[in-house]
Amino acid sequence: MKALFWHRRDLRSEDNAGLYKALKSGASVIPVFIFDSNILSELPENDKRVSFIYDAIKNLKSIYQQHGSDLIVRFGDPIDLIPKLAEDFNAKMVFTNRDYEPYALDRDRKIFDLLNDRNIQFTGTKDHVIFEKNEILKNDGKPYTVFTPYSKKWKEKLNDFYLSSYPTSPYFSKLEKCIPEPLLTLKEMGFLHESYAKDPNEPNVSIIDKYHLTRDLPAIHGTSRLSVHLRFGTISIRELCRIALKHNPTYLNELIWRDFYQMIIYHFPHSAINSFRKEYDSIRWEHNDTHFKAWCEGKTGYPLVDAGMRELNETGFMHNRVRMVTASFLTKHLLLDWRLGEAYFAMKLMDFDLASNVGGWQWAAGSGCDAAPYFRVFNPTSQQEKFDSKFEYIKKWVPEYGTSSYPEPIVEHKMARERAIERYRSTLKK
Repeated sequence: MKALFWHRRDLRSEDNAGLYKALKSGASVIPVFIFDSNILSELPENDKRVSFIYDAIKNLKSIYQQHGSDLIVRFGDPIDLIPKLAEDFNAKMVFTNRDYEPYALDRDRKIFDLLNDRNIQFTGTKDHVIFEKNEILKNDGKPYTVFTPYSKKWKEKLNDFYLSSYPTSPYFSKLEKCIPEPLLTLKEMGFLHESYAKDPNEPNVSIIDKYHLTRDLPAIHGTSRLSVHLRFGTISIRELCRIALKHNPTYLNELIWRDFYQMIIYHFPHSAINSFRKEYDSIRWEHNDTHFKAWCEGKTGYPLVDAGMRELNETGFMHNRVRMVTASFLTKHLLLDWRLGEAYFAMKLMDFDLASNVGGWQWAAGSGCDAAPYFRVFNPTSQQEKFDSKFEYIKKWVPEYGTSSYPEPIVEHKMARERAIERYRSTLKK
């Protein structure tokens, strides 16, 4: 008997729950990956994430080839390709790891039905979160919408079972033996390979030790830079949780936020495109293309905001503290719809994850679950004084700051703050 294992946001061979289940099934396992044309068709030809994925795929192919097998890679619509691959290889089972985003759930339901019609079993496994779906619920069986009680129950439930790794390599003998296939090129899919530049601040788990002391300082390498690896599954969430439990509870909380947002988007899929708190969809946003363009280009006249946007545009990364400041500035100072910022981050961030991105933006806008109250408006100047007092981060990304070339602020802070609070208040009291 043969089985497919479909890699998705789990681009590693070790400690992979779905791959482990496939290898232990008794079947001969054929690993596959689909470059999803539905997703890729929306991306620019120089998208850094596609190159990151491509490099991870090359690494996976090499690992499987060392064991006499291969990773079968295709480009197209998974709804067409997965049933076709199952039939081409005469596979009676398809294994994968679950994804909780609306697009993925709809895609998987359609594939399940198509495979079911062919008497092919489709099995999903939890892998990229510690707790999924309904594993952490309130006493009344409803999902949490506030982080603190959710995190408390998350920690109470956690034990070694949930942190145990899945040792796949002892079972690699169950991989289907085959002649390696050449890997299609990025150019064949319409992308430029040279677009992905390695992060000069390489991911480093040792930083987790002092994460609580360094995480808010954008001028230094004070965060782990592991978010893109978590996003695409080149590192295991279980491994990171074990490290965080041993070394830093603050970092562990960040991983719990990640689970929380994955749970939220599963139970409240409307929040992917609309406000979690539906009354916030009545807010009258400004429509100012000039202000939005200035924000995107990092030319607002607020140096911390501008440094963050320029870092994002050049590298695909933005420090988490600065993400909060830039998001607050767009939604409160400029009174522009949070969806504009969310879409821009979705286009630019290497570590873009729909659940976390939507969650973060709605937190800043006040419209999300457990969000900042609408009257909380970050003062970007105070934030700079607190977290980049020597202007090190700003001088790196905004070299013209302090010269006549640097623009004046596009809005005045006091006016913008009062306008935002009044606009929110007048809408929400209706």
